[in-house]
Amino acid sequence: MSTINALLQILLVSIMIFFISGRLIGSNVNLFRRVLSVIISVSFTTFVFWYTYIRENPQYEDGVVSVATLLWIGSMLLISMLIYLFFELFDPIALDEGARRYSQKTIFRKMVNYWRYQKRLRTVLKAAVTNGITKTVKYARNRDTDKQLAIALRATLEESGGIFIKFGQVLSTRKELFSPVFIEELKKLQQKVSPMTYDEVKTVLKENYNRDPEDVFSFFEEKPLAAASIGQVHRAVLKDTHEEVVVKILRPQIKTIMREDLSILLEFADWITAKSQWAESMGFKALAEGFANSMKEETDFSIEARNMIQIRNVLKHSELNVKIPRVYEEFSNENILVMEYVKGVSISELDKVDDKQAIDRRELARTLMYSYLEQALISGIFHADPHPGNISVNPETGELAILDFGAVCRLSGQQQEGLKLFFIGIQQGDASILFDAISLLIKNKDEINRQELEQAIGQILLKISYVNKIPTDETIYSIFTVIRESGLQFYSSVSLALRVIITLDGTINMLDPKFNIFDEAKEFMNNYMKASIRKPFKEPMETMEKIQEELALLVPNLRKIPRRVDQLIRKIEDGKVILHHDIFSDKTNAKFVTQLFSKFVLLMVGITFGFISTALLAISQFIETVYAIYLNTAAYLGLFLCSILLVRLSIQAIRDMKRRD
Repeated sequence: MSTINALLQILLVSIMIFFISGRLIGSNVNLFRRVLSVIISVSFTTFVFWYTYIRENPQYEDGVVSVATLLWIGSMLLISMLIYLFFELFDPIALDEGARRYSQKTIFRKMVNYWRYQKRLRTVLKAAVTNGITKTVKYARNRDTDKQLAIALRATLEESGGIFIKFGQVLSTRKELFSPVFIEELKKLQQKVSPMTYDEVKTVLKENYNRDPEDVFSFFEEKPLAAASIGQVHRAVLKDTHEEVVVKILRPQIKTIMREDLSILLEFADWITAKSQWAESMGFKALAEGFANSMKEETDFSIEARNMIQIRNVLKHSELNVKIPRVYEEFSNENILVMEYVKGVSISELDKVDDKQAIDRRELARTLMYSYLEQALISGIFHADPHPGNISVNPETGELAILDFGAVCRLSGQQQEGLKLFFIGIQQGDASILFDAISLLIKNKDEINRQELEQAIGQILLKISYVNKIPTDETIYSIFTVIRESGLQFYSSVSLALRVIITLDGTINMLDPKFNIFDEAKEFMNNYMKASIRKPFKEPMETMEKIQEELALLVPNLRKIPRRVDQLIRKIEDGKVILHHDIFSDKTNAKFVTQLFSKFVLLMVGITFGFISTALLAISQFIETVYAIYLNTAAYLGLFLCSILLVRLSIQAIRDMKRRD
């Protein structure tokens, strides 16, 4: 019975330690790490307590609370917090702050997922080491090792499979960052994906519609039009309206699989960045994070549906012959996207069309270019993946259609103006205009050295001057290089927009190899300005309504101006005008300062406990009376509290660093 009583007491103490340590550690506590910390702490301290005290004191009675017992319990608490600190310190980087990498259902499931995760991570890192990443990455960039590093990176991504191959395919489009050696090597990555069976497709449809697919579609083609790693596309006919549609279906479990693989990809990116200055300067970690965010959007078809609706509304009144498929919102959700079926062939397959003479390729190229300029420079939202497979042409009508809106780009008004100047500056070969454009497109504009940057831009423009056609990818790649070497950084949306220009240029070249997008962009902007000037005369009623709306907003403020000027003059005369800036008026600043101050106070309290306790221990050494026992007890209690506070602060500091990363 004594053994059972002892076990019950240990269990009771463990539960107590579990709750107390959780309160002391703070919020956002990971349950699995907390339980594991308590188990390790209780096991270790119980063994030490038995080995050093109970075994040597047979007279120790159950239930008697002695100094040794209190020391044992205190040690449990402190060691459990230290172990939790260790786990927090070596916790892998999360995909995002709100995401949970592992299932929270049971501890057993969590341990299985953790073991599987670590096994997958070891496989990826082993592939990297085996293929020579660690050897070549140290010496990049060097011409002799560029090719070796490109091969090693491609082989590692290929061997890792899954999302890593897709990441490599995305990197192969980043001509503004990677040299042609890398681009050519990464283009070799091909992902073989087996399509879902028709039974699997029917299961997905039934789960999302809560009814049989036959109640929604009168016809559903079993063979997919296309199959990819995320989902696949089928032709169908709606039962109620008899309209021909395209149904895009998300693969089951893809979100769970992708979330785990993206977490591993982020760790891989963090690892390779730590190994190499080249990867750090290239922003390899930021590339992986951007890819992870875009993949999260691509696995939510409701986002793609919203993107399509927005672009369709943008081009609703356009005179250009460009079609955006209609979305059937009543049949679409995050797992299924039902769109209007658009007849046509991909630009890449246009050569296979028999009646080639009926298609004016130059006019198609101009229409496509103008459509993107309308989207980007007027509305500020545009389709961000214009590769040939996403642009189709109806050979009978010559109508262009833009497909697949998993990725779109959004530009602010300032960025739109910067992009306009960007086109003009390159077309005119004017470094000062291009500098003004760049100053509107970068984050850290205060760090610009105008003279040095204009000189570097001028060198780029000289390389492309006096040529029949400006090489788009080479020009933008050179500008990206100059920006990066100058320690500057484009806004992420601007970087995406410039990549879209490169992709669009490649697609347009398939239609007309002599097409110059910079000349056409200048022509488009000239036409747009002329149309803007003529608009008030062509549409006087709409212009008048617009003026009335603006005046309605402006008049109330105009009325207040005389009174406010009078108040300002009076304050100046009375000497009451004071310039004041309060950092606490910003909630973010106020929260940061408050948290920093509270941590500083806790740190000072912990250090004070430590100093006072150390002093008490030193004093007790010179006292030979019984009171020395009380001094020792107070000193050890103070050191214990000091340790608790410092461990708590350490855990919080590690969490804050992870959030900033």
